[in-house]
Amino acid sequence: DEEEDYSLERHQRPIVYHSEYNVSAFGIEHLHPFDTSKWRRVICYLKEMNLITDSTLVEPNLPTFEELVRVHDRKYLKSVRNPLKAAQIVEIPLVGCLPPCIIENKLLHPLRLQAGGSVLAANLALKYGWAINVGGGFHHASHSDGGGFCFYADITMAICDLFDKKAISQAIVVDLDAHQGNGHARDFADNKDVFVFDVFNPNVYPHDREARQFINKAVHVDGHTTDTSYISELRKQLTQCIDDRERLNPPGFDFIMFNAGTDCLFGDPLGAMNLSPQCIIARDEVVFKLAKSKGIPICMLTSGGYQKDNALLIAKSIENLNSKNLIDLSIN
Repeated sequence: DEEEDYSLERHQRPIVYHSEYNVSAFGIEHLHPFDTSKWRRVICYLKEMNLITDSTLVEPNLPTFEELVRVHDRKYLKSVRNPLKAAQIVEIPLVGCLPPCIIENKLLHPLRLQAGGSVLAANLALKYGWAINVGGGFHHASHSDGGGFCFYADITMAICDLFDKKAISQAIVVDLDAHQGNGHARDFADNKDVFVFDVFNPNVYPHDREARQFINKAVHVDGHTTDTSYISELRKQLTQCIDDRERLNPPGFDFIMFNAGTDCLFGDPLGAMNLSPQCIIARDEVVFKLAKSKGIPICMLTSGGYQKDNALLIAKSIENLNSKNLIDLSIN
């Protein structure tokens, strides 16, 4: 196929979003702690902060079945349309009573669009040095399974897309969602060119012991981890992983996929951790600073976070990255 052009218009910035990201199905979505309008609310806050306008944003396309099949098993892709399978993945039994057409339009379509957003953001990051998909980060989905609200393996899709184009040679997934990223870990188990760095609480979902052996660097945290120890451990371990790769396999990583879940925030019903909002903002800054100092393109996904405050926290983190010149939202 002809090569896509990822050049932005003068008024655009590499922030990927579509109004159809948000999930609503007759109020059934409220049966899950996930805030299914989180993505729209992030955008609203960013506008209130005068950081973006509608014309700043880049809209993704829906991935085709062919694009999904590059990383997913066909049988699995068909199975997610089954109400019982969908109910199992979103962990809302009532979804099993919905007709497949509702599941397709109200649930699968928005999440597939977000997966397309991750692929687009990864390509934009490569061209502009950074990009943020205000969505995505479905790190429990893999080639042939889903779980924890994750249907499509967008992290795998985005990284494989860059490898297929020979646009990158070594990638690191920095997964800082509170939960173990078992989906992409399984997908890249045999791939020496993808390094999985995962800081997670081993006491919560998904308890995927088998997938843990595929994590190249696992850092365990829990409800007792303080802000200070979290940040110092993150900085130390991540710097070491990036430096080691540079030394052992020069020139080192040429792409960072940053899964920036905010479910590490204290009070999160599923993450069971106790980090402050300031710590999560500092965490994102640490990762972006490292990326910038090493000249590695970085793509950020918003992933998990199960409280109403998460949208504001994500917006504040983006505001901080902009104020520290780690991203540039100014329109010349």
